[in-house]
Amino acid sequence: MTIRVYNTLHRKKEEFAPRDKKVRIYVCGLTPQDYAHLGHAKTYVAFDVIMRYLEYRGYEIFHVQNVTDVEDKLIDKSKELQKNPLEIAEFFFKDALEGFDALNIKRADLYPKVSDHVEDIINFISKLIEKGYAYESGGNVYFDVEKFKDYGKLSHQSIKNIIAGVRVGIDENKKKSVDFALWKKAKEGEIFWESPWGKGRPGWHTECSVMSTKYLGIPLDIHGGAIELAFPHHENEIAQSEAYYDKKFVKYWLHTGVLTVDGEKMSKSLGNFITVKDLLKKYNPMVIRLYLASIYYRSRMDFSEETLESAKSSLERIYNAKGKLDESLKNPGKENDLENAIKKVKKSFEAAMDDDFNTPKALAAYFDLVKEINKSAESASEAQLLKAKKLFEDIGNVFGILVEEKKEDLEEKLIQFIIDLREEARKKKDFETSDKIRAKLKEIGIILEDGEKTTWKKSL
Repeated sequence: MTIRVYNTLHRKKEEFAPRDKKVRIYVCGLTPQDYAHLGHAKTYVAFDVIMRYLEYRGYEIFHVQNVTDVEDKLIDKSKELQKNPLEIAEFFFKDALEGFDALNIKRADLYPKVSDHVEDIINFISKLIEKGYAYESGGNVYFDVEKFKDYGKLSHQSIKNIIAGVRVGIDENKKKSVDFALWKKAKEGEIFWESPWGKGRPGWHTECSVMSTKYLGIPLDIHGGAIELAFPHHENEIAQSEAYYDKKFVKYWLHTGVLTVDGEKMSKSLGNFITVKDLLKKYNPMVIRLYLASIYYRSRMDFSEETLESAKSSLERIYNAKGKLDESLKNPGKENDLENAIKKVKKSFEAAMDDDFNTPKALAAYFDLVKEINKSAESASEAQLLKAKKLFEDIGNVFGILVEEKKEDLEEKLIQFIIDLREEARKKKDFETSDKIRAKLKEIGIILEDGEKTTWKKSL
């Protein structure tokens, strides 16, 4: 079957036909001015599953994801913390990667940073001015939206309606209120670079056009991101890129749906802001991942703790089936109907994923396989079990959920659990139990060191 993807540009599903077997994907990355949150995880898990499925289908992936380390929010954060914005970005970006690693999100091939590409951005802007699409005003450079006749084609709006919907008087340097900044004049005390227009820094949209095409060429096969970025960010990317190159910028625009928490938009002011770091403290990373992967990527997702508890039960069913397969392979039986079920599941799984990566239907097929394994594995032949195991692992790896906790991590959690129990005993002044725990741990080579906080180490 042919893979079909929903292209936001044309608002319909289209046959997926990349330039060649190497699919070039650009996904809008972080502006790392705070800890990564659930919305980031939702988007990056969704695209990770998409890319894993394309690999399953025989494609090679080259994935680029930008790091916006020069931007208004970061500059505001740097003023608040009295630190260099690039240092703040580096800290939060590294922290985010650790969380995404825990969620088994494959790292991009490249993470280009704005701060490393300012010269490229200046050259890009200079060419747009030369071609008549941009103008300098008061040390700023703006893209003249009315010069690009196709503006609004991604969001399906006319320029007149867009202009009518934009507040006027925001920036007196602009010719039109809808024009967007390619280069911003630096204010006193802000980070800046020298340019033909004076000291300043890149505008938000410019970086993605420059860095995506530098590393992926043009057109990109897939440009992804959250639906909130479609306008104006992605609309502006199209305008400046196609004005610069005089050719199509992206073949397929894919966008993930909106995230809410208990029916409300996630925000710090509402007290429902959920960071990846905090969520990982409460739940197994694969439970979180299974839940996020089970949502059709274009759908709205309303998060609640109850949904994670349901995902926990589902993950247990999957891992129990894995155990059943492994046990049955130790003592296989004779032929039964398992092979027919395998063929049916494979067909259903691929049909679902070929239809714009419909993960809910694909997961339903996976659980059909889980059900058949529980029903038939004990009496199946070795050949059938091996086929079932391969499909079970292939699908599990597309969803990225067959990652068992490392033995070392489990050991640390168990030791910490025992230390916490000992701490409870000490608070109750049950020193006999506390001493017994310390002595028993010492017998197995774990030395406790009491201080402001109890720590442990292995004896030599």
